[in-house]
Amino acid sequence: MLLRELARYAGRLQESGDLPPQMYQPTRIRWLIELTADGGPLGFVSTVPDNAKGPEKRGASFLAPHIDRTSAIKAKLLADRADYVLGLHDEEQADAAVPVRLAACHAAFVERVADCASSTGEPCVAAVLRFLHECGPSSLALPHDITPADGVTFRVGGVLPIDLPSVRHYWANETQPGGEPQAERVCIVCGESRLPAERHPVPIKGIPGGQSSGMQVVSANEAAFESYGLSASLVAPVCYPCAERYAQAANALLRDPQSRLIVGPLAYLFWTREQKPLSIVSLLSQPTAGDVKALLTSPYHGAANQPVDADAFFVAALASSGGRVAVREWSSTTVGDVRLSLGRYFRLQALVDAWGEEAAPLGIFALAASLVRESRDISPQAVAALLGCALYGRPLPQRLLHQAVQRVRAGSGGPQDTQHLTRPLVTLIKMVLCSGLNEKEGERMRELDLERDDPGYLCGRLLATLERVQTSAVHAKATIVDRFYGSASSAPLSVFPRLIRGSQSHLAKLRKERPSAYYALQSQLEETLSRLQAFPSVLTLAEQGSFALGYYHQRANDRRHAAEHAIEQRGHIDEPTAATAEA
Repeated sequence: MLLRELARYAGRLQESGDLPPQMYQPTRIRWLIELTADGGPLGFVSTVPDNAKGPEKRGASFLAPHIDRTSAIKAKLLADRADYVLGLHDEEQADAAVPVRLAACHAAFVERVADCASSTGEPCVAAVLRFLHECGPSSLALPHDITPADGVTFRVGGVLPIDLPSVRHYWANETQPGGEPQAERVCIVCGESRLPAERHPVPIKGIPGGQSSGMQVVSANEAAFESYGLSASLVAPVCYPCAERYAQAANALLRDPQSRLIVGPLAYLFWTREQKPLSIVSLLSQPTAGDVKALLTSPYHGAANQPVDADAFFVAALASSGGRVAVREWSSTTVGDVRLSLGRYFRLQALVDAWGEEAAPLGIFALAASLVRESRDISPQAVAALLGCALYGRPLPQRLLHQAVQRVRAGSGGPQDTQHLTRPLVTLIKMVLCSGLNEKEGERMRELDLERDDPGYLCGRLLATLERVQTSAVHAKATIVDRFYGSASSAPLSVFPRLIRGSQSHLAKLRKERPSAYYALQSQLEETLSRLQAFPSVLTLAEQGSFALGYYHQRANDRRHAAEHAIEQRGHIDEPTAATAEA
């Protein structure tokens, strides 16, 4: 099913002109050999731009003839490595067999060009053949920095022979396998009886941890993988055109940053059966407030008389496994359902920031990274769970809540460790708690809820208030949160009575020095304690998540009120000053 949909997607790319010609692939070519119309050599032209970096150092990218090869001698048409085109060898290699092999490689290349010139009758190809026969590579002054691995092709009178339609048609026919009709099998992709490709012609490139030369989805190179006496790619027969098309489609998706998402060892691919303006990767990795607002106010979220978008939407997760492509996930849904799931996913995220203000949406990486110390340790399983929630509306698993709670507790025990209770981490906790609830209940968890009587939530609020009592009275290097968050969030009865007794001296000091702060904090303590009938001896995992949420909500609410009070105080001071100036 996956290969069939990729092949179908390749057909759509071919119609729009976004698919390479048959058996052509983007290839880095560093050198162009300039020839006159009659095959006279003019010299080398470098395609490497100034200040080139990364892959550009290997030359510009051209659509050039491709053929899959390993150690066997197989020449490509008119564009190949310098050892094939020129017979160039590395002088440091002292192996006596190298010159013999290079001569065979160059002879195979010349034979390819000769057959193409004979079949197409193209003057440009004939000029290249004349150069190879009459002048030869020895007639050219080689650049000092050319290497045997450099890509080389020809330009005749300003024309690249590899771009000619007749040359492309020749190469497409030349690379088709031959065989007897009785060897035909039913292709698992198109369902027609055709000659299967013994080895799939186009490797898939760009999968994390995969071979740079590319990998195959279907391949059996050991007896243990073979079945019914079939080897190589014949174990799952795919005809040659389908084998090329599905791999080209996969490569096109892997090259497009708007259709692939790299997560650790996995490459997620997204595409639709029809062309739809759905920036799925941007919404998942770097969502903006504007994009999310447009999604939530789209016709798919409540407007009447709007058709449901039933266009198919596909997701595939590919990984490298022993030199092959492993399909870790494959699923399909519709664009309309994805929009609805994304809308719910972002509504689950709704949470005020640390200052009690409206917060920007978070990407999947920010949420997953909140669970680990360093981003390189992001768990693919966590990302897969978040993707399942975003794309299919699946509830988030409890294991994410466990990891989040453990991440918070692992940070308790020293100054500034409450920085681990970041908005992404609390957002993830809220999302897990709310993913199994209705949206109205989830909306109540966006900010401080004074009516909520959950013991874990109230204990979290109480810890935030006691911390504020301490920091308002004294400047401590380590707050009670730094020292007691872990035990307070798991076994409140063992900690809170002692914390409340310890806060009395701080409250007494505030009553003498800062009466307004004292009365505000005392009232807040009384309001929270009046709702808490007794301190629980232990809190469940869900209650520990609520504890973190209550602590975060209370701190954010306190900060917002403090900022509003400061602005109000400045207004009272500034108004008389302005009146005096006016007078």
